[in-house]
Amino acid sequence: MNKRIIPCLDIRNGKVVKGVKFEDVKDVGDPVESAINYNNQGADELVLYDISASIENRIIPLELVERVKKSISIPLSVAGGIATIEDFQKVLNAGADKVSINSPAVRNPDFIKQAADKFGSKCVIVGIDAERNENGNFTVMIGGGKVDTKTDLIAWVKRIQELGAGEICLNSIDTDGVKAGCDVEMLNAVCAAVSIPVIASGGCGKVEHFSEVFKKTKASAALAASVFHFGELTVGEIKQHLKAEGIYV
Repeated sequence: MNKRIIPCLDIRNGKVVKGVKFEDVKDVGDPVESAINYNNQGADELVLYDISASIENRIIPLELVERVKKSISIPLSVAGGIATIEDFQKVLNAGADKVSINSPAVRNPDFIKQAADKFGSKCVIVGIDAERNENGNFTVMIGGGKVDTKTDLIAWVKRIQELGAGEICLNSIDTDGVKAGCDVEMLNAVCAAVSIPVIASGGCGKVEHFSEVFKKTKASAALAASVFHFGELTVGEIKQHLKAEGIYV
């Protein structure tokens, strides 16, 4: 199966932002301009994620979803504060092709099944923020990576698949924004536990990190933000490198 390269637009107060391990968040641009840029670069999909929506108990601005969707020709995944079936419906109506849920899915796992039953598994992505605990095991975090749920990551991904999600987006907090490479160990543990596609998120800083993800893990896609937002790499440069390495996207 061909691999995918997915830029992620982290949004706060209507601006694209980026931080390191969820801290020191800076404004880096306009979401619609960024979306057009990544569409033109040859991105396979785009993620629009309102990073403060859940904390502020609100949904991602639907008008922003509409504006971004109208400006691109690639699939759009949307995340941020989507906590009910009604929210899910609104975001799809605004133009999202897929909807990603994170903290609300942990708090109410049946939400995954309800969404999959109503809208189809292909629409449902479950986002996960995870990190190593003091025992060296992987644990699920919520609340912007600040709240340890004490939930074992591997048990959680198996449950997600059973409940009908079509995809998992796995973000390693240990590598988020650090640009030192993805968390291969965590990715392999998750890919071995489920058969649904897994998107690798957190840590890609140079072209070799993207090929490493696809050579060393069974991840179906690589998601990145910092390297794109700061102009360090383009989607085209990554795809050229992957092609040279015999990896098809």
